[in-house]
Amino acid sequence: MPRIDVPADQDPMAYVWGNLARDLTSAAGRYSMAVYDRSSLAVGELEAARITIARINDCAICTNWRTARDVPSRGLAPDAVPEVLYERAGLADDWDGATDRERLAAEFARRYATDHLGMDDDLWGRLRAAYTDEELVDLALCVACWLGLGRFNQVFDIDGACRVP
Repeated sequence: MPRIDVPADQDPMAYVWGNLARDLTSAAGRYSMAVYDRSSLAVGELEAARITIARINDCAICTNWRTARDVPSRGLAPDAVPEVLYERAGLADDWDGATDRERLAAEFARRYATDHLGMDDDLWGRLRAAYTDEELVDLALCVACWLGLGRFNQVFDIDGACRVP
């Protein structure tokens, strides 16, 4: 049940994002779409970080989202990311079939969300060996978007309609 008043005939997610605090929700929506449309990261890296944050936030819409399927503007094949990535990313730092950069993206996302002050020199050394500064800023902005907007949906309990039993 949403924690704000939503008309009975409205979908809570659509109502909040389409009708309330429009100046900010429209800007947040553009930020969210920029993450998908403008990120320079490979889709597997993007998805490894995103699904990790989805699990941390317990965000149903984010857990069920598949960038290759849900963002046609990226021009990706529906199977561009193997389902095993969604099954394993964020649950372990190592899983078969993942690239080093996908594993690092998931680890970065997890630590960004749960231990941002504990991001030590070892992690930064591994990140800097695999990613450019430009890519690290890209990754951090993507993670910040998912963390913040996913928690927004949770705080207002507006992704409840998206939950899969």
